[in-house]
Amino acid sequence: MADKEKLRLDKYLWAIRLFKTRTMAATACDMGKVKFSGTAAKAAKHVNVGDEYEVKTENKRWRVKVTGLLHNRVKYEEAIKYYIDITPAEEIQRLQYQASAFHTGKRQSKIGRPTKKERRDLDEFLGD
Repeated sequence: MADKEKLRLDKYLWAIRLFKTRTMAATACDMGKVKFSGTAAKAAKHVNVGDEYEVKTENKRWRVKVTGLLHNRVKYEEAIKYYIDITPAEEIQRLQYQASAFHTGKRQSKIGRPTKKERRDLDEFLGD
C-alpha cells in the first residue's frame, strides 16, 4: 500500500480529465506546459494533496489545487471532487470572449442536418 500513496503527475492529470490520454499529459509536462511553483514540472513528479499546478491545455489555462489523489480515470462528476479549479477570473473572461467572438453566423459543424423548416427558410433566403 505504500507505493499506492505515490502518484505521478501525468497519471493524475489524466485521471482528473484535464487530458484525454496519459501520453498527452506526459507530453504537456515535457513541453513545459505544466508548472508547479512557477517552474516546469516533470511527468514523474509525485503529486501531494494541497499542491497547486498551472496547466496549459489546448483550450484553457487551468490553475488546479489537488484535494485528493485519484489513481484511475473516473467519470467527470467523480473526477471534479479531486481538485479545485482556481483559474483566475481574467482567464475565464478571455475564454468567454473568444467563444462569442468567433461566431460567424454559419451553422456549426456536426450538429446534424437542417430540419425541413430550416431547409425551406434557407431555400427562400437563397431564392431557390
